[in-house]
Amino acid sequence: MAKVELTPLRPWDDFFPGSERFAKPDIHDLPKWNNRVVSNLLYYQTNYLAMAVVVFLAVGFMYPIGMFTGAAVIVAVFLGAVWAADNKAIIKNFKKDNPALFVFLVILASYLLMSLFGGVVVFLLGIKLPLILIFVHASLRLRNMKNKLENKMETAGLKKSPMGILLEALGQQEENLSKVQDFLESKLKE
Repeated sequence: MAKVELTPLRPWDDFFPGSERFAKPDIHDLPKWNNRVVSNLLYYQTNYLAMAVVVFLAVGFMYPIGMFTGAAVIVAVFLGAVWAADNKAIIKNFKKDNPALFVFLVILASYLLMSLFGGVVVFLLGIKLPLILIFVHASLRLRNMKNKLENKMETAGLKKSPMGILLEALGQQEENLSKVQDFLESKLKE
């Protein structure tokens, strides 16, 4: 198994070149759009991380109390949910049977507690704004040959990155992984 490594920070002229490297995605071809987004998430992951940290810190400096309150509430609720799921059988069974609903309820509880303490808008701005910027860039940025080559290596298992692990956990690469695995298995049988 490949060692997990962070991809290099891509140069600014590669990450944000002129308008000729950006195009509106074809919203009628969702698999192609999804492939573009996943490929760009893998290739530019370090740039996206840096951009998210900068936006998060900028919002945090503008509204430090709101960001601290929001982060503290989120961390407390998630830690409480993890502890309860590990120590209470009824919650453990509920989480096992309804994982999506469990996550939704944890997020809802976080939101309700943050609304009591304030800081909802500020914290969501610090989290959502970077995610929106990342999604817009990943959707609009056309792929280049280096991007495609890096993604093939990631999909084949020759390289592992944090974003690759996250996308795999979210099921965004299963189709590609199974195709590559089938190809490799057929070559081994020959």
